[in-house]
Amino acid sequence: MAVKFGKAFGMNVTVISTSPSKEEEAKIILGADNFLVSKNDEHMKKAVKTLDYIIDTVSAKHELEPLLSLLKVNGKLVVVGAAEEPFQLNPFVILFGRKLVAGSLIGGIKETQDMLDFCGKHNLVSTIETISFEYVNKAMERLSKSDVKYRFVIDVANTLRMEP
Repeated sequence: MAVKFGKAFGMNVTVISTSPSKEEEAKIILGADNFLVSKNDEHMKKAVKTLDYIIDTVSAKHELEPLLSLLKVNGKLVVVGAAEEPFQLNPFVILFGRKLVAGSLIGGIKETQDMLDFCGKHNLVSTIETISFEYVNKAMERLSKSDVKYRFVIDVANTLRMEP
């Protein structure tokens, strides 16, 4: 959704991923303008100091410094993924370049309503994978294997019938 919001705000959006196989999807389905493979040193070096903002959605342990190197002066890294382990950060990485690291969990009722209104105005919808109730166990297996591209939505209307 961050990619879709960025595009709706008129931004040039870059998706950063460890997986090169996600490039086509990021550009065609989500609308990203650019794609960086974070494990590709050449990609990362070319992108140093080119981004204004980064929304970090990773919920696993990872280094922030490579991401911070991509930010311009006064750039902002907003963490929305909750890794279980604390971040390690060299303070000089943020001091030089006046970079900001912030976090966000969820907005209040007004922010949520503003977001929903914006989504309605710009026809922004989540990309989902609809599953049947019978598929839930398989979906849980896929979640544990990180084999999920989108959110699962269970179609209960077509799987659960109430008897009179």
